[in-house]
Amino acid sequence: MKTSVIGYPRIGKLRELKFAEEKYFRGELTERELRDTAEALRVEHWRTQDAADIDLIPSNDFSFYDTTLDAAELLNIVPARYRELGLSPLDTYFAMARGYQGPAGDVKALAMKKWFNTNYHYTVPEIDDDTQIKLVGTKPFDEYAEARSYGFETKSVVLGPITLLKLARFTGTKTIADVEADVAQAYADIIAHLGHLGAPWVQLDEPWLVRDLDADDLALVRRVFERVLANTGSVKVLVQTYFGDVRDCYDLLAELPFDAIGLDFIEGTRTLDLVRTHGFPKDKLLVAGLVNGKNIWRNHFGKTLDVVDELRKTGAEMALSTSCSLLHVPYTLANETKLKPEYAEHFAFAVEKLGELHELATLLEEDDPRASQAFVANAQLMGARPDKDDAAVQARVAAITDDEYTRLPARPERERIQKDEFKLPLFPTTTIGSFPQTRDVRAERRALKRGEVTRDEYEQFMRDKIAACVKLQEQIGLDVLVHGEFERNDMVEYFGEQLNGFLFTEKAWVQSYGTRCVKPPIVWGDVSRPHTMTVKWSTYAQSLTKKPMKGMLTGPVTILNWSFPREDISREESTKQIALAIRDEVLDLEAAGIRVIQVDEAALREKLPLRKSDWFSEYLDWAIPAFRLVHSACKPTTQVHTHMCYSEFTDIIKAIDAMDADVITFEASRSDLLILDSLAENHFETEVGPGVYDIHSPRVPSTEEIVDALHKMLAKVKPEKLWVNPDCGLKTRGEAEVLPSLEHMVAAARQLREEHQA
Repeated sequence: MKTSVIGYPRIGKLRELKFAEEKYFRGELTERELRDTAEALRVEHWRTQDAADIDLIPSNDFSFYDTTLDAAELLNIVPARYRELGLSPLDTYFAMARGYQGPAGDVKALAMKKWFNTNYHYTVPEIDDDTQIKLVGTKPFDEYAEARSYGFETKSVVLGPITLLKLARFTGTKTIADVEADVAQAYADIIAHLGHLGAPWVQLDEPWLVRDLDADDLALVRRVFERVLANTGSVKVLVQTYFGDVRDCYDLLAELPFDAIGLDFIEGTRTLDLVRTHGFPKDKLLVAGLVNGKNIWRNHFGKTLDVVDELRKTGAEMALSTSCSLLHVPYTLANETKLKPEYAEHFAFAVEKLGELHELATLLEEDDPRASQAFVANAQLMGARPDKDDAAVQARVAAITDDEYTRLPARPERERIQKDEFKLPLFPTTTIGSFPQTRDVRAERRALKRGEVTRDEYEQFMRDKIAACVKLQEQIGLDVLVHGEFERNDMVEYFGEQLNGFLFTEKAWVQSYGTRCVKPPIVWGDVSRPHTMTVKWSTYAQSLTKKPMKGMLTGPVTILNWSFPREDISREESTKQIALAIRDEVLDLEAAGIRVIQVDEAALREKLPLRKSDWFSEYLDWAIPAFRLVHSACKPTTQVHTHMCYSEFTDIIKAIDAMDADVITFEASRSDLLILDSLAENHFETEVGPGVYDIHSPRVPSTEEIVDALHKMLAKVKPEKLWVNPDCGLKTRGEAEVLPSLEHMVAAARQLREEHQA
C-alpha cells in the first residue's frame, strides 16, 4: 500500500518562514538569505516525509505567499501595473500579494479570498485583455531538481488548470473561452518539461471539481484535459481533488487518461458510494484521502479500514493519502509541552499524520489488521475521552425555544430608535475593533505568562494602552470608538481561554495568509461561560469618553469555524453551545451600560458547503439563527454590529441580512467593492460599512482615494445607511500606517458630509 501527501505546511515548525519574510520586508534580510531559509525549510520537510516512508512526497507545495499566486506567476498572469514598478521578480511577486507603496510607485494588492471552505486565503489571479498566458516561470522545475539533488524523489504539485481558470478574475472583455486553449497548452508544457527532468509524477490540484458543475463546466474539463494529457510521455498525472466529492464529474475523470485520481473520503460525503456504484478504472491508481488534513484528531483506524475494505472489493489499485494538504493543520505535537498526555494522545498534527499514514499502510499489509496491537490500541483510544460532557450545557441547548431566535421590535423600528438614541452624524466613522499589537504589548503578555510581572501590573499596563487608544481616536475624530483589544492574543483564542470546553496549544500555528499565522483552539467538550470575559475592559474604556464605545465579541459561528471542532457531535450543536455563552456576555455588557456591541462573524462564509444545494439544509438553517440567538434579548436602544472578513458574500447576501444585526461591516476594498451591486439588488436593509481601505497591505490610502470609494458606495447605498470604516481590525498593522490612514478616512467622511449638506 503506497502513501501520498497532498501538501505539507511550509511555514516551518516554529514559523521560520514568517519571521524571515518579515525581516526581508523590513530590509533586515537579503533576498539570498531569504531564499536560503526557504531552501532549508523545504529540505527539512522532504526529509521528514521521507523518514515516515511516504511514497509520493510533494514538491512545489512550498510558497513564499500563496500557491495560487505562484501558478499565476508561472503562467505570466502578472498585471501590467506590477510589472511597471520595475522591481525584482521576487518584489514584484510580493507587490501582487501585499501591495506596494514606495519610490517605484503605488499599487494595491490583488484581491484575496478564502480558499474554498478553509481559513486559508488565496490571492486572486487577474486576467486582462492584454494577458498572454504561457509558461514563463521555472519554480516547479527548480524545486523538483532541488529535491532530487538532496536525494528525494518527489511528485511536482501544481494548481490545476480548471481551478486556476475558475478562481481567476477577468477584468476585461476576455472570458475563460478566450484563454482556455492557452492555459491547456501551458500545462502541457509544464508536464513536458517535468518529463525532460525525469519526474515520475505531477499532481494537478483540482478542488474546484467538488463544486456543482453544469454541462458547460464538464465540457470545459474535457476540452482542457484532453489537450493537457495528449502527450504526457513518461510523466504520470494525478488529478487531485479535495474538500468534497466529485459526483458531477466522476465518470468523466474515470474516462480521461489520468494515471491516478485523488478523492476525498473525509469531506466527500458521496465519494465511497461513487466508487462502489460506478466502479473504478483498472488502469488508474485510486489515491484515497482517508487521513483528515483539516482537523487534528487521531485517525479512527476502524472506520478507515472499513472504507478500505469496501474499496478493495472494487478491485481498485490504491494508495493512502491525506484528505487535503496538511497546510491546514499545525506542524507537530512535539512542540506542545503543556498538553496533558490524556488529551495530547488524541491529536495528530502534520508530522503525526505522516506516522498515521505509515501505520495504516503497514496494518493493511497484515492478514488480520484488526487483530494487531496498533489497531487495538487505537480502538481503545477512540473510546477514552475524559471531561467532554456537561449535562447542564446539553440541557440548556435542548431548552432553547423558537422565540429566542427573534429580536423585537423589528429592525426598521429599532433603526429609528437608535438614530434618536445616538444622534450620530451622517456617514459615522468607526474601526473594526483591534489596534496595532505593538512589541510592548506582546512583551507584556509574555512577561505575565513568565511571572515577570504581576496580574495587577499587567492590567495597569493594559489600562494605560486603552486610555491612549481612546485619546487617539478622539483626536482623530472617530464617532464610535473601540478599546483596542490590547489584552487579546487572538479574536478566537482570547474567548476560548475563558470558556469551559476548550484546549489550547503553545506553538500549533497554522498559516492563514502570507506571514499571518493563527493558533486555533481545540473544542474538546461542551462549552459554557463561567464568568464575564470583556465587561471590565469595555466599561473602563467607556468611562474615558462620552462617545459610544463598542463592546467587542467574536460570534459563535466564527469561534467554531476558527477552532478545531469536535467530531463526536455536530457543528450545529457546538455552535448553539457557544452562542448561549456569547449571549450571556452580550447581556452583561448591555447591563453594564455598553450601548454598542459588535459580535464579529468574520468566518460565517467559511464553512458554507461548496455545493449550493447543501447551503441551507447543512449550514445556513442553523448558522444564521445561532447569531440571532446571541442578540435577540437586547434592548432596542442597543445597537448590534457584526463584521465579515475576506470572502464572497454576494450569493448569500439575503441570509446575511437575515442575521438581523443593526450594522454590518464588510471587507470590500480589496475586491473592488463588488459587493455593492448585490446590496442594491437585494434591497439590503441593514446599515452597512463596506471597508474603504485594505488593512492587509502596508500602504496608506489617500483621502481622495477613500472619497472616491465612498462615492461608489453612495451609488448603491442610501446615505443614512452608510458607515465609514477600514476593511478589518488593525492588529497586524504598524502604528505609523494606522494614524494617517484613519486621519484620511475621517477627512473623507467629513468631505462627504459637507457635500450632502450643500
